[in-house]
Amino acid sequence: MKKIFLSAFLIAGCTISVLAQTDTKAKAILAAVSKKYSSYNIIKTDFTYSINNPQAKINQTQPGTLYSQSKTNRYRVIMKGQELISDGKNQWTYLKDDQEVQLSAVDNSSNALNPAKVFTIYEKGFKYLYTGDIRQNSRIYHVIDLSPVDSKQSFFKVRLTIDKLNKQVSEVLIFDKNGSHYTYTVKSFTPNAKVSESLFSFDAKKYPGVEVVDLR
Repeated sequence: MKKIFLSAFLIAGCTISVLAQTDTKAKAILAAVSKKYSSYNIIKTDFTYSINNPQAKINQTQPGTLYSQSKTNRYRVIMKGQELISDGKNQWTYLKDDQEVQLSAVDNSSNALNPAKVFTIYEKGFKYLYTGDIRQNSRIYHVIDLSPVDSKQSFFKVRLTIDKLNKQVSEVLIFDKNGSHYTYTVKSFTPNAKVSESLFSFDAKKYPGVEVVDLR
């Protein structure tokens, strides 16, 4: 269970390859969102992540913080007891309780997605459908459902909730074939965040006693 949050986070980072556009209105909304996100350098996002599976009696919620730079494939996901870090070439999965870091290579192909691109996951490999607008706390949100072109994916649908005014993704809901629902809800969003370059790498010298397992 200790790896469940970061493992599920990477569901949004599977490799997909075919661009499919099926809804004109959805296409226009998503194009505007992509344009806005591409104008930012480093994004900081505070979020809550929830996993719910009634059949398996799983209902958990955990806060986290994501720093991402999609242009360079760099990111850092910070959650309780675990972190996921990438400098664009290498990825470190840091399990604090186990005092272990798993080092692996990052897939930088044009079709690879990862936490750095979680807010633009729809750009490749999905059909998308605008399902309407909803009002929450006096704000209006677009709702768009994505379905993967590749039927072999572990999930069958991703629902995006997008702030109509800000053109920003406020929630990502992933429907997994095993009955689980994974929800990422944005709590705060900071564009062009000022951070140190060292944020996107793991320096083992700063973590004495941590075992580095090289899986490359």
